[in-house]
Amino acid sequence: MEFLDKISKKATQACKATADKTGKIAKETKLKLKMGDLKCQINELYEQIGKKVYEQHAREQEIDIKKELEEECTKIDVLSDEIEQLLKQCLELKNKKQCESCHYQIEKEDRFCPNCGAKQTKEQPKEVEILQDLREADVKEEKEEEKQFVEQKLEDKIEEKLEDEEQQDRKNQEDEEGEYEENLKKTVEIESNIEEYEEENDNSNEENKEDE
Repeated sequence: MEFLDKISKKATQACKATADKTGKIAKETKLKLKMGDLKCQINELYEQIGKKVYEQHAREQEIDIKKELEEECTKIDVLSDEIEQLLKQCLELKNKKQCESCHYQIEKEDRFCPNCGAKQTKEQPKEVEILQDLREADVKEEKEEEKQFVEQKLEDKIEEKLEDEEQQDRKNQEDEEGEYEENLKKTVEIESNIEEYEEENDNSNEENKEDE
């Protein structure tokens, strides 16, 4: 009976993992389709801008970008921001983010970009944004005590997360330093072995010459 329960538990876990993965794939597909639609809208706006510019050129007139293209440019800005948000959601599903310097896709935990080497800024805990919104919110007097209680809980949670991140950073740094020292030690050993081999080889050649 216990054996069957274990099999049933493993099967349930496998089904849940598959369902989660399928759900993420479906969500990512929807996000990408939305991004594709927004990019098409931007391309249409590019065409409208190009048409206006060419018409002015054909009439040998100068075009006032601020006046005549402001509407199209504003729409492109809005659509581009929406695409950026959708892209972030796609990356979040894969536990990734964009490098702040070269926009290469990297792991969320990466402190440096593997593509360009740029150092990444730490992301603030989500609780920081929630706390800010809560502090700016107007509440009834009878709810003020409850608001302060929630604020304190959030502050404690933020402090705890920051301490955990600091400890993890120290551990990562120690691991990196240990790995560097280990690699340096191996390099010295290899170079030492090469020198010993070359020295032995030179001595052997000299002995062979003497024998001849």
